[in-house]
Amino acid sequence: MKRFVFFGIVVTVLVGSLLITSQAQPWRGWKGSGGWGCKSNYQRNYNPQKVVTVKGKVLKVEEITPASGMAYGIHLLFKTEAETLSVHLGPVWFVERQDFEVNKNDELEIKGSKITLDNSKVLIASEVKKGEDELILRDENGFPLWSGFGRRGRLFK
Repeated sequence: MKRFVFFGIVVTVLVGSLLITSQAQPWRGWKGSGGWGCKSNYQRNYNPQKVVTVKGKVLKVEEITPASGMAYGIHLLFKTEAETLSVHLGPVWFVERQDFEVNKNDELEIKGSKITLDNSKVLIASEVKKGEDELILRDENGFPLWSGFGRRGRLFK
C-alpha cells in the first residue's frame, strides 16, 4: 500500500511539473542591464575618439530613459562656459548605489564621449569628479562598469 501512495505522489508531482513548464513563457535572454549593457544600441553611441573633459555646474538632476525600452538612467543638465549639455551618467540602479552624490548647483568635472543623439548634444559620462571624489562609470574604451561589475577593477580612484 505504501508503494502505491508513494508512486501516486511521484506521478502527481511529475505531471504537475510538466503542466507548469508547458505554460511558462520561453526565456528571452537576460535583460538585467535594462538596455544599458555593453552591447546595447545605446552603448554603441560611445565613441572613444570623441572623449572630452568639461567643467561646469549642474542645473538639474533627473531620471530619464535615453531610448525606447531602456531602464531609467541618471541625467544631468550641465552648464559649461561654452554651452549647456545633456549628460548621461548611467542606469539608476547602478549610479544610486555608488558612494557619490550629485545635486543641483554642484561644480563638476566630467569626462565622456560627446555625441549627437536625436539632434541634441549629449555627453555619455565615463568619469565624474566633484572636489576630491571621483566616480568611474566606464573604462577608457567606454565599457560600462555595471556590465561585468568587478571585471575591470575599482570603481573609485
